Amino acid sequence: MVASGVRYDLAVESPEYVKELVTHHVGGYLKIAPEHTEDGPLSKMMKPGIGAYDRFKQLFDEAATKAGKQYFLIPYFIAAHPGTTDEDMLNLALWLKKNRYRADQVQTFLPSPMAVATAMYHSGVSPLRGVRHGGSEAVETVKNLRQRRLHKAFLRYHDPENWPLLRDTLKRMGRADLIGPGKHHLVPNWQPAGTGKGGGEGRRIGRKHKGQKFTTKGIHPTRVKAR
Repeated sequence: MVASGVRYDLAVESPEYVKELVTHHVGGYLKIAPEHTEDGPLSKMMKPGIGAYDRFKQLFDEAATKAGKQYFLIPYFIAAHPGTTDEDMLNLALWLKKNRYRADQVQTFLPSPMAVATAMYHSGVSPLRGVRHGGSEAVETVKNLRQRRLHKAFLRYHDPENWPLLRDTLKRMGRADLIGPGKHHLVPNWQPAGTGKGGGEGRRIGRKHKGQKFTTKGIHPTRVKAR
């Protein structure tokens, strides 16, 4: 069975492959890694646009329906990758909410040896475009602890512990219109008792880190993980 590692951007070129994969080689869940929705960080990861994920999900769901299977696609996303701005994370959070995704695990980018992203993180420039004195492409890096927490909070926009930090940030970004009780709002303007202490980090309420199932487009309960 195939559980992860599928190059979905190549798979969309062959609907026959996706049908074969889903019908005979998926054991219930398939994990893929779109990583982000925005072109800025995706270009630094050398990843395709989110449209490739959307197309793969469409083919995956169609193949599962035809096969009479209840299979689930689990996308992975990452916070604070080099090249990611606060606006990028906000747009990702809005995409997650629009698609009714709730991350049950969150991890921010950590530099690791021999990775291109690590070179970007430490140097602040992109080696993908060539490194030249005075002419290198600058890359925004997220090193400040509060900003790293913020990027994680955007991925877990549904967690009441993160709402105070997100409300403050949305006001600073001029997006107070996303604060309120409506479905189109990202976070509510109220706070449950006993939550929100410590600026968005701290004690969790409810079931702790269980896989949170939810409905995507009213058809398949799905989970999403963020790295």
